[in-house]
Amino acid sequence: MPTVSEVPERLLLGSGPSPVPERILKALSHPTVGHLDPAFGEIQDDVAAMLRATMKTDNKVTFPLSATGSGGMQAMVDTLVAPGDRVVVGVHGAFGGRMADALGRAGADVVKVEQEWGRAIETERLVDAVADPATRALFVVHGETSTGVAQPLDGLAEAIHARDGLFLVDCVTSLAGHALALDEAGVDAAFSGTQKCINVPPGLAPFTVGDRGLERLQRRSWYFDLQAMVDYWFADGPRAYHHTAPINMIYALHEGLRIVQEEGLEARWARHARAHEALRSAFGVLGFERLAPDGEQLSSLLAVRVPDGLDEAPVRGALLKEDGIEVSGGLGPLAGAAWRIGVMGEGARPEPQERLVRATARRTGGDEAAAVRALEEGWA
Repeated sequence: MPTVSEVPERLLLGSGPSPVPERILKALSHPTVGHLDPAFGEIQDDVAAMLRATMKTDNKVTFPLSATGSGGMQAMVDTLVAPGDRVVVGVHGAFGGRMADALGRAGADVVKVEQEWGRAIETERLVDAVADPATRALFVVHGETSTGVAQPLDGLAEAIHARDGLFLVDCVTSLAGHALALDEAGVDAAFSGTQKCINVPPGLAPFTVGDRGLERLQRRSWYFDLQAMVDYWFADGPRAYHHTAPINMIYALHEGLRIVQEEGLEARWARHARAHEALRSAFGVLGFERLAPDGEQLSSLLAVRVPDGLDEAPVRGALLKEDGIEVSGGLGPLAGAAWRIGVMGEGARPEPQERLVRATARRTGGDEAAAVRALEEGWA
């Protein structure tokens, strides 16, 4: 029977989780206290404040749900959408499709605006779709993890707010790695995950909702009862017990957000954009072409088409088992035809990227020296 001590060390450069810095691992190991301990309450307040800064929102109700990013999606469905609501969903990859599925299961009237995988959805098509006065919400995936595409948000809030609807956003892979200002974009509610650009292990879902969303609050779910969460996280007096929060994971998030604040959000966005383009250049030398066209790329994830004739699965397998590097394969129509490479937090730096480029060149017979040179020029 294997033990945890036998789990191999990996360089995580796939679609997530991402590399976890030693500072965050140490934070996880701090002594556990009770979830109603005043000392933990101070950590909670700090986490909420740093999340507001990272999400660029003034929403009071901004905190980490005790769930993965998929739990954040479910919380959005269960608390902000009523059965029968007409909801327009942008689908240009796997995660827009997941939200459409979740909404359909909850009884919403789902209207999909679909685009081929690897492209952003034209703003005009989304605006046209919400023109129906019955529309109650518009949902888009800002950073589509299955394709490496960033969805433009400009103009969407105005369109859905004209119908008195909610603008809902998945920012799981974009938060802290791609330019995103939720209040400026008019977003009413958004969810994310800790395991991407914040470099914290999976298990928490940063979540924010503004006043417009709180006015529409549904309480169908016991676990994702946002009012109960508010009574715990933001109580004026004693915090009301709802569930036992994952204390040590919140320690880890606290440290991860401190790292983000120390670097500065705009500087972090710029570093991820630079890292993305440097890695794109290096992989271009090796015959891998980026899926997203210029202007639609997601800084924090590079999705590339594999070269013709390359049997990609054995190469990824060798990278993992022999080189200790994880990259992700394609999903859906891109299975067997694409790689998804994380450019997230500590993975968006020259050293891990060079290790990946060298290993990939050796595994595919590419020009290692030229690929490394392209990477170095991208970082110069």
